[in-house]
Amino acid sequence: MRQEWSPEELLANWTLVDGEWDLVANKSGTTRLGFSLLLKFFELEGRFPDVLEEVPPTAVDYVADLVKVPATDFTKYTLVGRTAEYHRKQIREALGFRPSTVADEKALAEWLAVEVCPVELVEDRQREALLVECRARKIEPPGRTRVEKVLVAARGKWEKTFCARTIGRLGEAGTARLLSLVAEDNEAGTALLAALKRDPGAVGLDSLLTEITKLNDVRKLGLPDGLFTDCSEKLVAAWRARAIKMYPSDFRDTAEDVRITLLAALCSSRQAEITDALVELLVALVHKINARAERRVEKQLTAELKKVRGKEGILFKLATAAVDKPDEVVRRALFPVIGEKTLRELVAEAKANEKVFKAKVRTTLRSSYSSYYRQMLPPLLNTLGFKCNNTAYRPVMDAMKLLKKYAEVDGKTRFYDAGDDVPMDGVVRKDWREAVVDDKGKVERIPYELCVLVALRDAVRRREIYVEGAARWRNPEDDLPGDFEATRAVHYAAIRQPLNPRVFIADLKKRMTVGLDQLSGALADGSAGGVKVTTRKGEPWITVPKLEPLAEPTGLAALKEEVARRWGVLDLLDVLKNADFLTGFTDQFSSVAAYERIERDVLQRRLLLALFALGTNMGIRAIVATGEHGESEAALRHVRRHFITAPVRPSSTTVTASAPIPASATVASTPTRR
Repeated sequence: MRQEWSPEELLANWTLVDGEWDLVANKSGTTRLGFSLLLKFFELEGRFPDVLEEVPPTAVDYVADLVKVPATDFTKYTLVGRTAEYHRKQIREALGFRPSTVADEKALAEWLAVEVCPVELVEDRQREALLVECRARKIEPPGRTRVEKVLVAARGKWEKTFCARTIGRLGEAGTARLLSLVAEDNEAGTALLAALKRDPGAVGLDSLLTEITKLNDVRKLGLPDGLFTDCSEKLVAAWRARAIKMYPSDFRDTAEDVRITLLAALCSSRQAEITDALVELLVALVHKINARAERRVEKQLTAELKKVRGKEGILFKLATAAVDKPDEVVRRALFPVIGEKTLRELVAEAKANEKVFKAKVRTTLRSSYSSYYRQMLPPLLNTLGFKCNNTAYRPVMDAMKLLKKYAEVDGKTRFYDAGDDVPMDGVVRKDWREAVVDDKGKVERIPYELCVLVALRDAVRRREIYVEGAARWRNPEDDLPGDFEATRAVHYAAIRQPLNPRVFIADLKKRMTVGLDQLSGALADGSAGGVKVTTRKGEPWITVPKLEPLAEPTGLAALKEEVARRWGVLDLLDVLKNADFLTGFTDQFSSVAAYERIERDVLQRRLLLALFALGTNMGIRAIVATGEHGESEAALRHVRRHFITAPVRPSSTTVTASAPIPASATVASTPTRR
């Protein structure tokens, strides 16, 4: 129970009313106060307190004043014994409750397994749901130990149900393929599991082709579509996080149904994540091709001789004239200083340079794409399934079909056939038309492919085109959780919104009206802090002044001084070491290899050094170069490559963020190094 209560809340929740006074009429002193507090506590929580300290002190003072008993007498009340049992019985009978039985516990475990465990994984929330259900059934909850047993039984029932359902959907062939991954002496399966855990690596053609191979390999497992469609995303993520840290021998040590489900969750999740990574690599690679070509051309043009000489002096004269005569007409202020002819020559040169620049960029793009990057196109088109629900992007989809048709055609075939329908609008930008279509109206393949990839990149980033089998880049219509309809109330409660849309709209209108009324009043009395209503392009416009920096809080300076007094200058590496000491987050990192023979203390040190190098952007080579840690660059890079992977990082972050830090925890006074 929460410990802070306002006077209004105490009055509304802790006041004895009507028949409650009859229940305490024949009691006095400590018994009277203790019974009254137990009665109101049970009304609010649906259970009795385990210890006296659960009852809020403010509530004790308030009720003590009501029943005319000193608040200090409550410490004399005991929650065990014949008197307390009799009081509990009276309260249960008065409120229509009854003690729980073994049959009730079984029924509650069944209810939890069906209704709560599939959508809620946090034990505290499961316990809270159990207490709410007990209250709804007018049952006094079991004791703390019995509640834990009910929760364990419910989770066990749900796990068996989930495993059986998953195995049923996989079928015999699917389960056999998954089990073969962790079978002894199956090097191919071990290699696939290791590959699934690896990051895609830096943006480049090689990493893109590697991810395509990885995705095709995991697709050979033949996992059925919609294997976990109706399951909570949190549930699948929990099983995936459990599996990602396991070695093949760990899988073999689990029960077969659990092993199959763990492998299914891992492979299904990673298949979607690899698809996402492949899309992101494509988006980044297309951008990289364009950006690199522009930088190369810019470097070339910067070194070329400029036609109009003395541009810097001309610019200085223009700026001086504009500042000296800001209200003057351009013809009278600037033309006498520079001359209209010179300005026109500058404009013509700028236009010509821009045209030359764009033409050179196109040429450079064409060269790099055709000689190197173009080899990604056939495997990419054969691996990713692009789909679209928006008819406005139909030209891009038609262009993709054309590219797929010509994917295996020799690059020496320069133009598309005259009979092919080649979409142009919505695919090829105007400044690329002259590079794509020649004087005879023929469409050249290589520049057209570049235009299609750019248009595809833009459409994917807008979510107008989606990718089958992806998670982040999936069909926007599938963004709702798979179990949304079945557990609508749970999802609405998670975002703290009402189920009734009319209630939501009414509340939103009320809050907006109150906010606008407050703004109107503040504008009227001048207390709006500089906010004004002006016009912009003839329309009303609310302008907000630039905020001034806030003064540093007085307590922050004192905190800095105290930290400096106690520990001096802290080394970030020491802070990272202490965080691991308190939370053990490095235990979340496991190798993507089949096994690892590094001693745990050695691995822990190398993990901390590698994480420090990555987190500070110092780099592994630089941290080894200090010579202070006794580790080689090869050893740290091995740990970086095999342990610090994308699938593991979220779980280590979660452990660190959610770990309780003891109040007595202090930073170790290790020598600092800079």
